[in-house]
Amino acid sequence: MLTITQRLGHFHGRADDTVTLDFDTRQKARIKITTDNGCPAGIFIERGKPLLVGECLKSDCGKVIQVTGALEPVVTASTDDWHMFAKVCYHLGNRHTRLQVGERWLRFKPDHVLAELVSMYQLTTDDTPAVFEPENGAYQHGGHAHHHHD
Repeated sequence: MLTITQRLGHFHGRADDTVTLDFDTRQKARIKITTDNGCPAGIFIERGKPLLVGECLKSDCGKVIQVTGALEPVVTASTDDWHMFAKVCYHLGNRHTRLQVGERWLRFKPDHVLAELVSMYQLTTDDTPAVFEPENGAYQHGGHAHHHHD
């Protein structure tokens, strides 16, 4: 079993293997995995700093493992109307929804209430599975939110 304890960032060399992880799994610091080539491994990294798609990790024996994003259920909503796009981003942000934001498109985990909201603003929705890489958020330090309501 590989023991992975070191982060290399976006490594520019050739990785020895890859590991494909969904968004929720990339948030964990202690993970038992099997690499894409079938090698059992354990990831033991610092807490509070999620793994990033494209990031490379190094095992104790020197193997480089690159993190790739898994396709997962998401809703991708899009529009050609910047004004409607801005309104939807405001309303979803006001609900503290994890969002991946592109140019006039946004992506979130499936939720019928949120899907109805984006439809109400005439955004087109697509349920095709995709890699989910939401924004980190303005109040995040070291990779996870510190947000409290008084």
